[in-house]
Amino acid sequence: MPKVVVKPNESQEQLLRRFRKKVSKAGTMSLIRRRRWHVPKSEEKRIEKKKAIRRMRRRQVQRRRIS
Repeated sequence: MPKVVVKPNESQEQLLRRFRKKVSKAGTMSLIRRRRWHVPKSEEKRIEKKKAIRRMRRRQVQRRRIS
């Protein structure tokens, strides 16, 4: 969990902004969302494979548009 130390004369909004930035950079929220439900390894692999196929198709379409 990211930690943020209060600086002198720092408002709560600034402190909260720094904290949110550290949390997003650390990937804490994405990890929590991923672990919200139990997903078996086989299901995870299947989902990742689908995502990879979609990425490849998108890249192919972009390359065709450029040419």
